Amino acid sequence: MSSKSLITNPQRLPLVGASILSADFAHLADDAEAALDAGADLLHVDVMDGHFAPNLTLGPALCRSLHNALPDAMLDVHLMVSDPSMFVEHFANAGADHITFHIEAAGDVLSLVQEIRKQDMTAGLALNPDTNVSTIMQFIEHVDLVLVMSVNPGFSGQSFITGALDTVRMIKPLLRDNQRLQMDGGVSSKTSADCREAGCDILVAGSGIFDTSDYAESIESIRGLSKALTQR
Repeated sequence: MSSKSLITNPQRLPLVGASILSADFAHLADDAEAALDAGADLLHVDVMDGHFAPNLTLGPALCRSLHNALPDAMLDVHLMVSDPSMFVEHFANAGADHITFHIEAAGDVLSLVQEIRKQDMTAGLALNPDTNVSTIMQFIEHVDLVLVMSVNPGFSGQSFITGALDTVRMIKPLLRDNQRLQMDGGVSSKTSADCREAGCDILVAGSGIFDTSDYAESIESIRGLSKALTQR
């Protein structure tokens, strides 16, 4: 199965994405490969421009380097930027498989989705914790993935905002079988069960994987397959 097909036709649910924002940048390829070897299904690439989100993070050059180092890895790019249309072609050329952009920053949502798909990528739409879910309702049917933020965009290691679970519960019944519902922010072995029960089928974790001593155990726990969870 190709990396692009993971979104619309995954091998297993839920999928676990390793957010490389929490990896050791001095050893990024090694850290990312270790997470994949430990069971992560995809690499989540957080892109922030210092305007939409109060941080500067990763650009197309890093995405290209990661793609060159790990050509079979799915690269799930999350654009937290003021003008996402500026970056679609650049990340496509850098090897990205999927791009999610924010409803709060989008101009013409449907045109942007179309442009992403023209670049042979799947398209996702994200909303922040304080954004009313009604803002995305008319667009849900047109995207491959909806991302619900459970922290405010900016920095890794933030606490999980439980109100995001209510947003997930409202969106889940509206999705087709080939659409995914992703949670990003504060996801860990402690919060993942609530995310799964609410309806998420892609769980993105940064510090919940990279700040732990056993990536495999952390990923299994987030997915809901760890021995500790199954024995409860």
